[in-house]
Amino acid sequence: MGLKLFIKEHISFVIFELILVLFILLLYYLDGFRNIDTAIYMITISIILIVSFLGVRYFLRQSYLNKITNLPTTMEDALQKNAKSIEHSQTEQYFHELYRVYQDEVQSLYAVKKRQEEFLNQWIHQMKTPVAVLELLLQEEGPLEKKSVQEEVDRIKRGLEMVLVNARIDKFEEDMQVEQVSLQQIVSATINENKRLFITNRVFPQMNIEENLYVASDSKWLKFVLSQFITNAVKYTFEPNKKLYVETHQTDSQVQLIIRDEGIGIPRSDLTRVTKAFFTGENGRKTGESTGMGLYLAKEICEKLGHNLSIESEVGVGTTVTLTFLT
Repeated sequence: MGLKLFIKEHISFVIFELILVLFILLLYYLDGFRNIDTAIYMITISIILIVSFLGVRYFLRQSYLNKITNLPTTMEDALQKNAKSIEHSQTEQYFHELYRVYQDEVQSLYAVKKRQEEFLNQWIHQMKTPVAVLELLLQEEGPLEKKSVQEEVDRIKRGLEMVLVNARIDKFEEDMQVEQVSLQQIVSATINENKRLFITNRVFPQMNIEENLYVASDSKWLKFVLSQFITNAVKYTFEPNKKLYVETHQTDSQVQLIIRDEGIGIPRSDLTRVTKAFFTGENGRKTGESTGMGLYLAKEICEKLGHNLSIESEVGVGTTVTLTFLT
């Protein structure tokens, strides 16, 4: 098979050599064939040279040709290094690099799939709680407590939003629309959407944002990010009558949106890991409601939007989240 492939590959070269010899013979013919011995000598030398060249070339390429004519059964067969020429060595290097790129892509897809499966399993587990509570409320005699039902419905809505964002994050660029958005409007809308959460936990928001302050961002994704910061701040404020402060600080080159709560704070050992996927930490174990994905998705979105995210915290004092926009 290797010899057959070699002949097919070099048949055009042999034909070219024959045409070249015929052309030289034609020149001798036009010159009157005054020295036939020279013509025969020239033809003989040409044949010897071409046969020698093809023979050596076949010897050098034999292992390579045998390799590509015998289909591999394992990846190790395809990646064997047995080239004897610079060209084939470069080809093998190319295929090794191609395989490395392929492996990286496969690992990336596997990691995404694994993350999505793990998140979905945790999310389903978390959704069992509000569903169970709703079933208990429906089984009770007497009038239905609308406030309790609404609280559980809100938890389900937040969970659904989380799983939808997780599904879309890998195609973020297709769904992104950067424009000038009003920080005051988007923060106000986010607080209003979570007003029942504020009332239930008896936390009071205080907002100090200039009315005409605009930043370049995607309003939908930014709203999700702010919602994660605000809901986390409220959920981890266990004492009543505490406040949540939302304010801005502007310079010539950037705008900082600062969200500060008076909650339980994040332990120093957990602070560097709170934005990792599925990390719930000490606080998450206290509530039993954390999927460990909220801050992870928020950080991913901030990076894709070009916003800098920093988190500072002190146990027993509170947590400060700073979102920096370049102007």
